Amino acid sequence: MGRPRKFEEERAIEAAMRAFWSAGFEATSTADLCAATGLGRSSIYNTFASKHDLFVKALNRYMDQRNATLAETLDADLPLKEKIRTVLWWAVDPEPGEPPGCLVVNSMTELAPHDPEIAELLRRDNDRRRQMVRAAIETGRSRGEIAPDRDPLALAHFVFATVSGLRVAARGGTDRDGLESIAETALGVF
Repeated sequence: MGRPRKFEEERAIEAAMRAFWSAGFEATSTADLCAATGLGRSSIYNTFASKHDLFVKALNRYMDQRNATLAETLDADLPLKEKIRTVLWWAVDPEPGEPPGCLVVNSMTELAPHDPEIAELLRRDNDRRRQMVRAAIETGRSRGEIAPDRDPLALAHFVFATVSGLRVAARGGTDRDGLESIAETALGVF
């Protein structure tokens, strides 16, 4: 008896996510997706309506995974500066085997300008993450960890702009020392 279809679909989405993350949407061919997922062309199109449909599922998976990790980190009983340090260092020291950069950041530059569906997914995701960071900053401010006149929303925007910049720099080949110096400078704000 073969594996259940749901298992195959989830495994294919995970593999496609990594392929899209590595090469981008346009540069990832159907042949690349077949190689990554182990599925044949007809199986991919029988399971997913299109390459775009598979990409949307892969992007949602990526965002869900990253947001769960972010929520866990921001909910931890740690000082605000340590939470922000952890978030910044995800871009400095990514998990071994992860492609450089960020699927969200890559998608913002590659697809969002001309794909309204992707643009809306990314907007909602960024709003969600920004609110999580803002809430952590507000909590830190209420505990006296940062000055009361600091704007939590502006700081949340700053954290996300810095993380995005770090991800782009990493994808562009900036070495670890360069990434760390950017992150240390940003951490000085807190």
